[in-house]
Amino acid sequence: MRLRFKATHVVLALLCVMYFITYVDRVNIGTAAGDIQKELGLNNTQLGLVFSAFAYPYLLFQVIGGWVGDRFGPRKTLFWCGMIWAAATIMTGFVHGLAALFVARFALGFGEGATFPTATRAMQYWTPASRRGFAQGLTHSFARLGNAITPPVVALLILWLTWRGAFVVLGFISLLWGIAWLWYFRNEPKDHPSITAAELAVLPARPQGERPTVPWGPLLQRMWPVTLTYFCYGWCLWLYLNWLPLFFKNNYSLDIKNSALFASGVFFAGVIGDSLGGVISDRILVRTGNVRLARLSVTIVGFAGALLSLLPILFFHDITVVAICLSAGFFCAELVIGPMWSIPMDIASKHSGIASGIMNTGSAFAAIVSPLVAGFVIDATGNWYLPFLMSMGLLLLGGFSALLMHPERPFDEAEELASSGKVVAAQ
Repeated sequence: MRLRFKATHVVLALLCVMYFITYVDRVNIGTAAGDIQKELGLNNTQLGLVFSAFAYPYLLFQVIGGWVGDRFGPRKTLFWCGMIWAAATIMTGFVHGLAALFVARFALGFGEGATFPTATRAMQYWTPASRRGFAQGLTHSFARLGNAITPPVVALLILWLTWRGAFVVLGFISLLWGIAWLWYFRNEPKDHPSITAAELAVLPARPQGERPTVPWGPLLQRMWPVTLTYFCYGWCLWLYLNWLPLFFKNNYSLDIKNSALFASGVFFAGVIGDSLGGVISDRILVRTGNVRLARLSVTIVGFAGALLSLLPILFFHDITVVAICLSAGFFCAELVIGPMWSIPMDIASKHSGIASGIMNTGSAFAAIVSPLVAGFVIDATGNWYLPFLMSMGLLLLGGFSALLMHPERPFDEAEELASSGKVVAAQ
């Protein structure tokens, strides 16, 4: 009997692989940083600048990329994104100075800037509404799986091929994904040759008529609390992704293999948190029908748990205790991913690519500021704990700003009410 996979499952699997690869290519530099720093003669502040280089175009292309994904469709958009980030990863293996390294990482951010908003657009019509939290949680769990396996894999590649060869190999893997995506995916589920009637029956209906004009002002007004909340999450995320391998290597005098293993253990906790947060959020939604409760309860618990998990680092510096605390903190922080990435689809279904891009500008801006601040603080004080302790304040802010989000109020209805109000006022 021939085994047949559902087209919707294959599309979700391809997106999972994309999330996995993009995070491998984002965080590989954290493991290779020690060798790069030594060969190119960089201090921690300069290294922080290199870490942040990815985030400048990544920030810019969140909204622009979301618009491109909405306008031209996920099939072509993600293919060309894959070609650009693959080329940037390969180029990193050939740099010989700070400026060239900055440019290579900048190009990586250019290529990856549109990926997540466009992937959200793909999920909008390839995933049933009741499984959005699960789909977002699953794809992001693969991103965290990429985080988890990158340190030991890159460490082995460095020992085998040097850090330069490691980037070249990883870049070619990205090229292969882009080709596979272009071959299999279709923007319209009904146009896929392998889609079944049963699958189409449970997928959301596509809006009919002309493409709606983007109401930028009202949309930004609805999304700013979501963006602020995601900035607070992103501050902690990018601190972990960029500095964790060096934290274990330099603070505890570990070699590259052992520091990679400790970092990998912490990141594996995030894999579980991503999937679990989305599943819990969806179950609350199915049982209660309350979108706000389903999204905010998991988000706030995640922020609170991450904050409480980091508190023992104030008093204990044993490597085992610290590793457990960092793992627990990362697990709790990752609980927020599924519900947070579902919120743009809850609020603005017709503009989900742009709305998710607006939200992800928070994380992208944090990706600029967090590494720079951490590098400066480490150089100024020599204390590798301070950046993690500073993130506790952002976790507290994120928990409170989450209360300002209203995923239970679809943007289309709000827009109609606003238009009605203007008409009444005009009369």
